[in-house]
Amino acid sequence: MTEHAKKLADRGAKPRYDAPAGGWGSMRGIAEITEEANPEFGVADTLRRLNKPGGTMCVSCAWPKPENYHAFEFCENGAKATIWELTRDRCTPEFFEGHTVAELRDWNDHDLEMTGRLTEPMRYDAGSDTYVRASWDEAFAAIGDRLKALDPKSTVFYASGHAGLEASFLYGLYARLYGHNNLPQSSNMCHETTSVGLKEVIGSSVGTIVWDDLEKADAFFFFGQNPGTNAPRFLHPLAEAKKRGAKIVTFNPIREQGLVSFVNPQSPVEMATGAETKISDRYYQLKSGGDVAAILGLCKYVIEKDDEARRSHGTAIIDHDFIAQHTTGFDDFVAFARATDWEEIEKASGLSESDLREAGHIYISSERVIGVYGMGLTQHSHGALNITMLVNLLLLRGNIGKDGAGCCPVRGHSNVQGQRTVGITEKPSLVPNDRLRELFGFEPPMEEGYVVTEALQAAMDGKVKAIVSLGGNLCRALPESDKIEQAWSDLDLTVMISTKLNRSHLFPGKSAWILPCLGRAEIDRQATGNQAVSVEDSFSGINGSIGKRTPASDRLKSELAIVAGLAKATLPDNPKVKWDEWTADYGRVRDLIEACYPDDFQDYNKRLFQPGGFWRGNSAHERIWETESGKAAITTPGQLHSRNFEEKDGRFILVTLRSNDQFNTTIYGYSDRFRGIEGTRDVVLMNEADIVGAGLEPGDTVALISDDDTPDGGNRRLGGLTLTPYNIPRGTIAGYYPECNVLIALDHGDEKSKTPASKSIPVRIERDGA
Repeated sequence: MTEHAKKLADRGAKPRYDAPAGGWGSMRGIAEITEEANPEFGVADTLRRLNKPGGTMCVSCAWPKPENYHAFEFCENGAKATIWELTRDRCTPEFFEGHTVAELRDWNDHDLEMTGRLTEPMRYDAGSDTYVRASWDEAFAAIGDRLKALDPKSTVFYASGHAGLEASFLYGLYARLYGHNNLPQSSNMCHETTSVGLKEVIGSSVGTIVWDDLEKADAFFFFGQNPGTNAPRFLHPLAEAKKRGAKIVTFNPIREQGLVSFVNPQSPVEMATGAETKISDRYYQLKSGGDVAAILGLCKYVIEKDDEARRSHGTAIIDHDFIAQHTTGFDDFVAFARATDWEEIEKASGLSESDLREAGHIYISSERVIGVYGMGLTQHSHGALNITMLVNLLLLRGNIGKDGAGCCPVRGHSNVQGQRTVGITEKPSLVPNDRLRELFGFEPPMEEGYVVTEALQAAMDGKVKAIVSLGGNLCRALPESDKIEQAWSDLDLTVMISTKLNRSHLFPGKSAWILPCLGRAEIDRQATGNQAVSVEDSFSGINGSIGKRTPASDRLKSELAIVAGLAKATLPDNPKVKWDEWTADYGRVRDLIEACYPDDFQDYNKRLFQPGGFWRGNSAHERIWETESGKAAITTPGQLHSRNFEEKDGRFILVTLRSNDQFNTTIYGYSDRFRGIEGTRDVVLMNEADIVGAGLEPGDTVALISDDDTPDGGNRRLGGLTLTPYNIPRGTIAGYYPECNVLIALDHGDEKSKTPASKSIPVRIERDGA
């Protein structure tokens, strides 16, 4: 037990953080990481230009960049990501000479990245169990030879969501010229459920709102999203919305400080006085997996109030004209909602009827409503059901496709949405294959490829022989990480394109390579000068980004140059495929993207640095529904929760969390100040009554054991966790990602998208060693 945890346990206290999000706490958080990361002096200039036209686009989240930007257009998390990448520390070949791979496996995630920026291509040498220096020519030739010897369909090209649109487009082209659609991406672990769920019911695979809608909304309904940690710049428009009278209603098992109150670090008055903006008007802590029932309760209230209005000849609550013109399935859903008892809804949601009626009243009192969600909806076995239920709620009052309203999934990595847009997808149906045939003179493969969990299962089964990873840390990011590590080591070829050392480098395949790349904030000098790249944000806005910092090493290559170098070494010559010309001038790649996606990228190069980005459009925003029926689908749920298991005595629902000092698998430090947890990540958060009921005590060292209904269900275990009392619903417990990944089965995911169900993991708890 850490000293911090011991002190809490000794006085029977719950960890807590009473200060608002932002404010001086945010400034201290940035200062602490600055001291530890040892950034170069130019980092301040990069932060000054971050997320502005002609500057660098943040490598952290995908929150949009406003046209009318602030003096400082970055948040605490964006600052940490930038500072972390621009460290002066270097992970050189000499470092590897002093450390075997076996030794490095004992290092934690934070310490691995603290070694600094990778500086040269490295090849794994099995004889010495170390990585050794290699040249780029040697690396490209050896990797190309290995790939040429393999069946293309036995290889996987993964992308993390970091690389810009230009490199991503060429990466997808490389895979298809080589002969496969095995192009899984980090969205497979977070918002692929959005891509599948939204597409089915509104015909668009992405959110429907634009920036102006934030300024016109009367209410925001949040489900399973935490802007304080995952998209802090979102707090600025939320605070402005509150000041003009908008309502914010939040549904989340955990009470997250970013949705409680906020002090704007850019306001001298607020910083001097501590004056805070209360964010959520109502905050409902439902049980994990209870969103289906909670949203059904809101819909039931809307329907009841509409029935009352009809009987009294009052103003309709439901937008019946919109329903008739734009939707299908309304009557069946209404019948289901009327037939479902409030008692069933209360039991499944963990909320009272009065709570849901209170929230429903705010909904019907608001003319324009935005529904906001994150991985708290997507990462369940029936995550797509969560999303379609939220769409049902919005459609009842016409809250999609009108000003100030719509569906707002908050995406994670900075270009995770954009990579899908330009062809990083396993589905050939989402690729403009006719244009690829015309432009590049080849026959694209039409067999559907693997999503990421399928790819690693195929690796375990011996069907996948090689993985090329454009960014990422899959050995740490995926469920059943212990089995993933073994499968990774058994591969014939592993290629990691990275900026820093991570755990996936420590399980090298039979031939293993680390290819170090430039960071986005660094100068990318090619034959025609410093190159710009571009990314797509959560609102489908395209923004140009250009680096100004001196590269960490003169032996680094850009992500695009690495992709082109690998492709040249792997593929036969094709006069229509001009890797060298594209590397020399990224504007030519943007011309290719525009040729393949003319509706989305018209005048791409001309609009690259347009303030606020240029919008590539969204059919559902215009109430054009690209579904089978040509209308938005209101769907009837088959169950009242989003899990694939039932509750029972002794079984708890584990929710995995990210800390305030974390971005995906990158751990900046050990301060999760918003939850009052310091110096450790080895905790499990539990309701005090559940602790007593389980015969345990705060501060106990406990283990979690998987409890799914599979043959391997009881064999996954994570021990050494400090039991910590917390404000969390009964039956729901929480622990940190990625540490808890060992408890999740690889196939425990959304039934449609296969996104890991990391927000509803069935587990038992016992004293460690019991």
